[in-house]
Amino acid sequence: MTTALITHADCLAHVTPAGHPEQVARLRHVQEALATLDLLRLAAPEAGDADLLRLHPQRYLDRLARAEPARGHAQLDADTWLSPGSVRAARRGVGAALRAVDGVIAGEFANAFCATRPPGHHAEAETPMGFCIFGNAALAAKHALDHHGLDRVAIVDFDVHHGNGTQALLWDEPRALVITSQQMPLWPGSGAPSERGAQDTILNVPLPPGSTGAEMRAAYEAQVFPRLEAFAPRLLILSAGFDAHADDPLAELNWQTEDFGWLTQRLCEIAARTARGRVVSVLEGGYDLAALADSARVHVMELIEAGR
Repeated sequence: MTTALITHADCLAHVTPAGHPEQVARLRHVQEALATLDLLRLAAPEAGDADLLRLHPQRYLDRLARAEPARGHAQLDADTWLSPGSVRAARRGVGAALRAVDGVIAGEFANAFCATRPPGHHAEAETPMGFCIFGNAALAAKHALDHHGLDRVAIVDFDVHHGNGTQALLWDEPRALVITSQQMPLWPGSGAPSERGAQDTILNVPLPPGSTGAEMRAAYEAQVFPRLEAFAPRLLILSAGFDAHADDPLAELNWQTEDFGWLTQRLCEIAARTARGRVVSVLEGGYDLAALADSARVHVMELIEAGR
């Protein structure tokens, strides 16, 4: 089977102010890095209201529609902006993740990478934040659980910033295991090990500033992989942030490109044992353009290898 790449040109229409780290060039660099790989290339559909209402209330959708400017920019919080077309871009991000879930469950393709923006793992039910508008990974998990009837889905978030939105959106969901590794201390300040969820289905793995890929590997071997194996998810969703790279300007972890390859390989091995290899990866952070492109390519190459 093959690996799907799901993306859309609408995600390039989300334009942030000059100098903003979550810029159009991020997606362009990822797309260029993946251009020569053998992938099933699909256009991301636009998520409808019914898809979003699984976790976001109608009043939030209405608020975003009112806030999107006809020209220029509108600021939602200190870090999160809208331009004309931003809401559609965000809906494409959700749509990509749902399309990926549909495809891997149907056996259309082995696994998928969703190259979209804005990212999603900081968005809470009614709170856009940290460059994020909708909870892409969390919505994908709910789609797999509620629409497809899977009984167990896991999300592993290896972005350098804690996925507070994913955690909040799935806090009460016993069928979803949410595992996040993140630098601590670092914005947004959440992600302590004591945050375990209402059903003990949240595992936070803080990593100290300056720590390397070797320390990450040890933490995953000791904490993440055993918990994931024990939960035995029927689908694995990855919040694939590449800002733990040593070159990233927004944080202080020192992972190298090969660390993302190692982590992807090991996670795919677990998915092969528990989930028939079904892996959906959604792009989150990564703000050094060269490091982002290189790391995303290595990540997708491991998905391709796992899907053979």
